[in-house]
Amino acid sequence: MYYVKNQRNGKEIYDATTNLAIEYFLLNEKKLDEPILLFYVNENAIIIGKNQNTYEEVNQDGVDSLKVQVVRRFSGGGAVYHDMGNICFCFITEDDGDSFRDFGKFTQPVIRALHKMGATGAELQGRNDLLIDGKKFSGNAMYSNNGRLTAHGTLMLDVDVTILPQLLRPKADKIASKGIKSVRSRVTNIKPYLAEEFQDLDILQFREVLLKNIFEVEDTSLIKEYVLTEEDWEKIEELRKTYFNNPDWNYGKNPKFALTQSKRTTAGQVEFHLNVEQNHIKEIKINGDFFGLGEISDVEEKLTGIEYQRDAISRVFESIDVRKYFGNVAAEELVELLLS
Repeated sequence: MYYVKNQRNGKEIYDATTNLAIEYFLLNEKKLDEPILLFYVNENAIIIGKNQNTYEEVNQDGVDSLKVQVVRRFSGGGAVYHDMGNICFCFITEDDGDSFRDFGKFTQPVIRALHKMGATGAELQGRNDLLIDGKKFSGNAMYSNNGRLTAHGTLMLDVDVTILPQLLRPKADKIASKGIKSVRSRVTNIKPYLAEEFQDLDILQFREVLLKNIFEVEDTSLIKEYVLTEEDWEKIEELRKTYFNNPDWNYGKNPKFALTQSKRTTAGQVEFHLNVEQNHIKEIKINGDFFGLGEISDVEEKLTGIEYQRDAISRVFESIDVRKYFGNVAAEELVELLLS
């Protein structure tokens, strides 16, 4: 496995738009002969899931006043907050056809590393979260494209969780499904659970220890590394401008819809926003924190123009691979939601 540093000319990159561009470049344009591990730290940023409605997930007044970046990633899942107390890990590998949504496969090396540092209660629970004492310190997501797969997640070492209510607006039914009172009460930092010898680590020192544990070496100089070239950086900057530093990508269009049907399903939050005219679906937008492998726009196209009645909608969902686009949810449940 190769380790890639998110550094240019020896300088660490803390900009979320650049770091997500590096990850996307490594997935889509830099095929090495072994899997890749990337670690990066972002200054204050909210990272939005691919299929989420940014306007609904983010408190824009709080984002503006606290000068927090809002960046959309290519993977599904929910919105997460990053600051200099958080580190992101990313495994990039060939897509073997069996690993998508298998979060245990990719989080296990990280969990083992944390156990070695004293956080022995760290474990994968539910769909995609790493928890300790019932509280989340890591959210994980995946994205697959052109036969390649990225599995990435957060590790909250010492994040300022007090500002989360000012920035994020989680759905009430998501909070209820977790049996908690607020997003702040649901999360925790790893630092209090680490052994005494690791209590004073800053975020980069924490990364250093994680690397040693994951690669099982005494010195990080022994880790196989791929160094990004100037040619690589040119492509990364192009991706950054096209996507992650582009408001149209990060926020998208926000058309007015007459109907909104929303529910927390077994695959996560699914929302249908639609306009119906003369009993036909004129426009439809699908949002949520579900983990789809396909482009959700494919489903939107199939639903646009059809009759807004059960048989027509059922035929559309019967014609597609529902698991590919939405995850572990039955087609009938989506039909019922759309008609509710």
